[in-house]
Amino acid sequence: MTVRRPIHAVFFLATIATWGPAVSSLEAQEAQATDVHLDTGTGTLSGTLLVPANTPPVPVVLIIAGSGPTDRDGNSAMLPGKNNSNRLLAAALASHGIASLRYDKRGIGASAAAMTSEATLRFDTYVDDAAKWVRQLRTDPRFSTITIIGHSEGSLIGMIAARIAGADGYVTIAGPARNAADVLRDQLRPAVPPDLFQQADSILGELEAGRTVASPPPSLASLFRPSVQPYIISWFRYRPATELARLTIPVLIIQGTTDIQVPVDEATALHAATPGAQLVVIDGMNHVLKDVPADQAAHVASYSDSTLALNARLVAAIVGFIGHVAR
Repeated sequence: MTVRRPIHAVFFLATIATWGPAVSSLEAQEAQATDVHLDTGTGTLSGTLLVPANTPPVPVVLIIAGSGPTDRDGNSAMLPGKNNSNRLLAAALASHGIASLRYDKRGIGASAAAMTSEATLRFDTYVDDAAKWVRQLRTDPRFSTITIIGHSEGSLIGMIAARIAGADGYVTIAGPARNAADVLRDQLRPAVPPDLFQQADSILGELEAGRTVASPPPSLASLFRPSVQPYIISWFRYRPATELARLTIPVLIIQGTTDIQVPVDEATALHAATPGAQLVVIDGMNHVLKDVPADQAAHVASYSDSTLALNARLVAAIVGFIGHVAR
C-alpha cells in the first residue's frame, strides 16, 4: 500500500513507501554493523545495529527517523538522492565508542510488511515500536546506557517512548514543541488559497476534537482521507512540550538555525517547558543535519546529497551529553 503525500510542506504527516537500506563503507570501519529484527507481535521491524570495537559495555543510542517515507538512514523515497544523515550520525557516534540502532518504521524499507492497513495505524503504534526496541536493547549485555535520539516527527515518538520504556537519556533534534495540528496550520496557511485553508482549518478542528470528517473536499481528500483520519486524531492528542516535561531523565535539545522546516522558536519553547534540559542551537545546521547556508536552492540540494558532512558540533554535543548519562 502506498499513501499519497499531496502537499510537500506537510512533512510531519506519516506516509508509507518502500525503500531498501544497505550497510556499506559509510559505516565506521572499526565498528561492526549487523541487521537486527524486532518481533512486535503485529509485524517484524528491521534495523541496523552498529557496535564499536571498544570493550563492552558501551553506551547505545536508538535513532528514530522523521516523518514520511524516511528510512533508517534518514533518506526519503520522495527525493531523488540520499543525504544519509542518520547513517552518518551512527558512524560518527561509533568513532566515539557509542553504539547505535537505527530502524525502518512500519511500512518503510525492510519493515514494509509490518504495515497491514493505514486505517488501523495509530501514532501510539510508532511509540510502542520504539519502546520495544529499547527493551530489546536492554537485554543485551554489551550496552551500558540507552539514549533515544528522535529527529523531527521522531522527536515526539522518542520522548514518549523514553518515558514508557525507561530510557536513560533523551535527545530531540529538530523537534516541534507545539501540537501537530498547529504545525499543520502554519504549513498549510501559505501553501493553499485562503478559502481552502479555511476548510482545512475546520477539518483540523474536528480532528482535534476527536471527530472524523466523512467527506473532506476533493482538494483536501488526499491529506484528510477518511482512512488516515484515525491516525491524525491519535497524533493530535499529544503536545511535545508537555510530553518532554514529563521526562525525569537527562534531556538534550538540538536545533539548527538554517532549518527551513522547524524554526529555532520550537526548540526554545521545548526548553522553556523543560528548563532542566540542555539546549544547543547550532548556527548553520539545517533539517538534515548538514552545514547549509540560508539559501533555498542549497537546502533542496542538501536533502539529496550524501557527500555533505554531518555538522561537527552536532556530534560533539551528543557525545558530550551521552558521556554524562547514567543508568
